[in-house]
Amino acid sequence: MKPSIASQQEYESYIYALPSLHSEIEKSTLILLPIGRYLAKITGEVFFKQNLRLKVLQMVDFGRSEILRYSYSVFRGEEKLYWYDPQPHPHIPALASTHPHHKHIPPDIKHNRVPAPGLSFTQPNLPFLIQESIGRLLA
Repeated sequence: MKPSIASQQEYESYIYALPSLHSEIEKSTLILLPIGRYLAKITGEVFFKQNLRLKVLQMVDFGRSEILRYSYSVFRGEEKLYWYDPQPHPHIPALASTHPHHKHIPPDIKHNRVPAPGLSFTQPNLPFLIQESIGRLLA
């Protein structure tokens, strides 16, 4: 199932079907909360095997087929492994290729940022994030 952010109903069906689409997902608490005719907040966590967890926060405008804001964090137990955000950092040339999307990684997770070519404001990010998490399980 390839989701779209052009349809709230399709995206909502996708997020609620995640555990049945991926055997590596033990459970999901993701919910889609409509905020208006086209705007919705997606929030919750996806729990994978081996104590891996993806925390999700998105604001999506389905009328414009656009992700307005997001924050994604990946944990093993209580340890934050990395996170993604679109906070612009135009003063860091290494991030220009995926501006403003980037990933915070150790060491110095708060300040160590790398490009995030898998993220977008115009395409669903969850498929990429889930595949990345599954890949971490297999590594």
